[in-house]
Amino acid sequence: MKDIAHLRKSYERAELSEDASHADPGRQFAQWFEEARQSELPEPNAMTLATVGSDLRPSTRVVLIKEFDERGIVWYTNYESRKGRQLAGNPYAALQFHWVELERVVRIEGLVEQVSEAESDAYYASRPLDHRLGAWASPQSQVIPGRAWLAAEAAKVGARFLLNPPRPPHWGGFRLRPDRWEFWQGRKSRLHDRLCYRLEAGGWVRERLAP
Repeated sequence: MKDIAHLRKSYERAELSEDASHADPGRQFAQWFEEARQSELPEPNAMTLATVGSDLRPSTRVVLIKEFDERGIVWYTNYESRKGRQLAGNPYAALQFHWVELERVVRIEGLVEQVSEAESDAYYASRPLDHRLGAWASPQSQVIPGRAWLAAEAAKVGARFLLNPPRPPHWGGFRLRPDRWEFWQGRKSRLHDRLCYRLEAGGWVRERLAP
């Protein structure tokens, strides 16, 4: 383990300038996200979600973005999970995308709200059957007796609902409405490009941050 301190690489793939970036961070994100998809990266839609509970201890986990537009970024989960409970008590969160191969990071902060029931119903109906059944079977974040118990619960749910499980009332989407974005592009000599967008008086202010 002594060699960990010497693990490093030089970032030289691209640059991020004010002139070449969009004034609207949503458009900048859409461009970078599409470039990540076109690069065929493994799971370009994976993002780290950070929340803070009533004990003021932050926690993170990886979730998958399922939609984004001018309203914000959407993912789906169990509302009774640890993240769901934390967001119920403190609706502010942060997201991070790390596209290692492109030497890029996007950080997003803002207020989180539940999406409409119609949106949750529509997405739930589009999921594979085993995923829909799993949403019923798994009491996410709770202690369970073991893997066999979970498999048995999934079998019970399958027998109960067959091919048409309805959306569980404790399962649905969250939308983060951004008020701050940061786009990070790795550069040589650790002189990285960092462009921050913050919401002020209904408009976006773009600023360069020191690396």
